[in-house]
Amino acid sequence: MKAQSSIRIQTGDALIIVDIQNDFLPGGSLAVPQGDAVVPVMNRYISVFKGKDLPIFATRDWHPADHCSFKAQGGFWPPHCIQGTKGAEFSSDLQLPEDVVIISKDVTQEENTYSGFQCTDLHQRLQALGVKRLSIGGLATDYCVLNTVKDALSLGYEVYLLEDAIRAVNVQSDDGKKASEEMLSLGAKPIRVESVT
Repeated sequence: MKAQSSIRIQTGDALIIVDIQNDFLPGGSLAVPQGDAVVPVMNRYISVFKGKDLPIFATRDWHPADHCSFKAQGGFWPPHCIQGTKGAEFSSDLQLPEDVVIISKDVTQEENTYSGFQCTDLHQRLQALGVKRLSIGGLATDYCVLNTVKDALSLGYEVYLLEDAIRAVNVQSDDGKKASEEMLSLGAKPIRVESVT
């Protein structure tokens, strides 16, 4: 699907930045290939939303050291984004505004959700602000972005997928492509930063 030619960001819009944390970037314990490439693009989206005084949210994995998703606990992933560690911090190159709303997920040993909406107050916060339309990007396309977008759509939000600010883990080589296709088939609309005003 072709990206929208021009999108006017306006009241009722919010930006959702998904998990741009050190452990998902090159050198991190669960690095997403080319994950750092999303940062400068996301900074441009941040600039647009900040310039219009619109809400910006940043989700993060915030795992306890014995999180159920870790291999030592029988999970699939190496330890990553452990609460209070450098790996759990947002990229230092990500220009988050001072009033960014941070949404921490998977904060207990047994939570393993991927979505920024599950077991968090993200939906309630968006509703309180009157948000109807979400622009969503970050890491990784095939896990936390996919599940956040799916939940957003199921909750009735209009969703723009920031196709130039996502990268995939690709456990299987086409996981990212399949995830993007699934999000678009469910109703997300692809946009790129040059089309946003």
